[in-house]
Amino acid sequence: MKTQEQIEQWVRPNIRRLKPYSSARNEFSGEASVWLDANESPFNEPYNRYPDPLQWAVKHRLAKQRGVCPDQIFLGVGSDEAIDLLYRIFCEPGKSNAIAFTPTYGMYRVCADINGVEYREVPLQADFSLPVEELLRAADRESRLLFLCSPNNPTGNAFPETDIERLLTGFDGIVVIDEAYIDFSSHPSWLARLDEFPNLVVLQTFSKAWGSAGVRLGMAFASPQLIGYYNKVKYPYNISGPVQRYALDLLDRADEVCRWVEETLAERSRFVERLSTLPLVRRVYPSEANFVLVRVEDATALYNWLVEVGIVVRNRSSVTLCDDCLRITIGQADEMDSLWEALCRYNQNREK
Repeated sequence: MKTQEQIEQWVRPNIRRLKPYSSARNEFSGEASVWLDANESPFNEPYNRYPDPLQWAVKHRLAKQRGVCPDQIFLGVGSDEAIDLLYRIFCEPGKSNAIAFTPTYGMYRVCADINGVEYREVPLQADFSLPVEELLRAADRESRLLFLCSPNNPTGNAFPETDIERLLTGFDGIVVIDEAYIDFSSHPSWLARLDEFPNLVVLQTFSKAWGSAGVRLGMAFASPQLIGYYNKVKYPYNISGPVQRYALDLLDRADEVCRWVEETLAERSRFVERLSTLPLVRRVYPSEANFVLVRVEDATALYNWLVEVGIVVRNRSSVTLCDDCLRITIGQADEMDSLWEALCRYNQNREK
């Protein structure tokens, strides 16, 4: 079991010593009738006022919904900010390294490259299962971060709890479980076990099931100790006032979001069943997400033809283990019907 003292030692020394910027809204919280402390304009309310730098109203609402404490939550500009800040907190440029499997979400590597951190990739097994021991063997004394996207993008599968627990206990660093697609999965979230593992960070997002990709709001859940470091290094007002107000409204619509998820899962099942009848489809991989990975005959030709008829999917043929694979997001029924009709036309043309 990792300890808080170990976590402290993994933090970059300059970050441990860092005195964070103190904004006007950090120094005063509460109600007032006259605000003259932050050099704001008195005009154009409510946009003239700086927002709560720690988003406490959103965090309290979110904590109640997710079964955690408010001081276990960091809110970022998408999950990407939460990923990037982990590199800044734990990884010394030119010295530390991060580990992940491949294929997976590309921003783990991009953030490593931006921060001058070595990024070590271990291929998934041929059946997309987790190479647990290979990931552990890839680590050394300078390994600080291990990224696990589950359900994984682009493969769509979620990983067994026992495999992830082995990595949480065996890796001497921070284990990041990216749950961007957890709302669509039959697997439980790791939030329920957050208190067991001081080295665990769970990422979630409002972009997928919550239908708010354009708002750019992500979540990181971790120990209060680790969230304290997040708050130390983030920009003072990283989440705008309008976004905080939007999030509060959206959290009140949780029942509606559940209906969206149910519709997406039903549409996923219908689409997968249809795909199994199409001759050009070689394999439809099981999915725990709001997309399916499909291996077809000549994915690039099919992708280009779909673009010509106005339908855009994702060609993943250049990705490890995904030769001739398209990743197809599950849309509404009419969108999936349009795609199905296009696939049938393409298949008929191909057979002529």
